Amino acid sequence: MDETDTRILHQILSDGRSSYRKIAEQIGVSPPTVLNRIQKLESNHIIKSYSAVLDHEKLGYDLTAIIEVTAVKGKITEVEKHISKFSNVCAVYDITGLTDMIIVAKFRNRKELSDFVKKDLSLPFVERTNSHMVLVTVKEDFRFF
Repeated sequence: MDETDTRILHQILSDGRSSYRKIAEQIGVSPPTVLNRIQKLESNHIIKSYSAVLDHEKLGYDLTAIIEVTAVKGKITEVEKHISKFSNVCAVYDITGLTDMIIVAKFRNRKELSDFVKKDLSLPFVERTNSHMVLVTVKEDFRFF
C-alpha cells in the first residue's frame, strides 16, 4: 500500500461506479496504472467486494437494533455463525466485556424485532440477550479509510 493505492481506494469508496479512466484523471495517473493497482488490491483481499449503499428506511426497515448476546461457554463461535446467516443482520461482533457479542440488525417493525429475539435467538446455546433500539441514526457509514 502506498499513496497511489490510498488515493484509488478513496475514489472507489466515494463512487464505486467510477471508471478506471475517471479515477486516473482524478488522481493523476494512467488508466492502466489504476487497473493494475485495483487488481492487486483485489487479489490481496484489501478490496473484498463491491456493493451499493442503501437507504434501509426507504426500503421499509425503520428499526435498527443493537442486541447484546451472551452464549454458553464454548459455543460463542457457533452462535455467531448462526446469527450471521440472517439477511437483516448487518454486523456480528465478538467483543470483550459482560456479553459475548453484539449484533446490529435492521427490522421493518417491533414485531419483527420481537420475533427475531424470541424465536431466532432462542438457540440452545444462547443464555441471555439485551436489546437496544436506535432512536435516531446520526451517522451510519462504514466506508472509511
